[in-house]
Amino acid sequence: MSSQAVARRYAVALADVVLSRGEAQEVREELASWDALVRSNDQLTEVFRHPAITFEQKRAVLEELMRRTRPRPTTANFLRVLLQNGRFAELSEVSKQFAQELDRRSGVVTAQVTTARPLSADAQEALQARLGQLTGSRVRLQFEVDDELIGGVVTRIGSTLYDGSVRGRLQQIKQRMVGEV
Repeated sequence: MSSQAVARRYAVALADVVLSRGEAQEVREELASWDALVRSNDQLTEVFRHPAITFEQKRAVLEELMRRTRPRPTTANFLRVLLQNGRFAELSEVSKQFAQELDRRSGVVTAQVTTARPLSADAQEALQARLGQLTGSRVRLQFEVDDELIGGVVTRIGSTLYDGSVRGRLQQIKQRMVGEV
């Protein structure tokens, strides 16, 4: 089974638990913080990935980290389950899948928006409203700037790409011209 499929199973199970307890946002934030903590420390990443380090040693490291950070019981228990099942190294993917599952259940889609220059707050709101109409969902925008676009906007929602960039338009014109020759 792929790492994504495994992570998705853990994410769905965790979503079931946190939604029933009304702590989805808190656990989401804690899991993202734990992911950032582990990824930001190469030695910590190595501890949880390396097969020569015993389970007991890994558990001692995890317990010490939890003692210092004091996550809520649901998050702590989930981290212990990941460790016990040999899946702690997949925390990053589980955290990502968990956030996506919570969004899916609450009717939120994430749109990755790339522009040539940063958009004003008014333009961001207008884009968010338009994408909301287009998708029929609430939209969370994530922005990136790419000056190679020349102008316009490229938006990705899931696997769908909306290319309204000048670069994209020029490529379309080029393809039409090549097709006519």
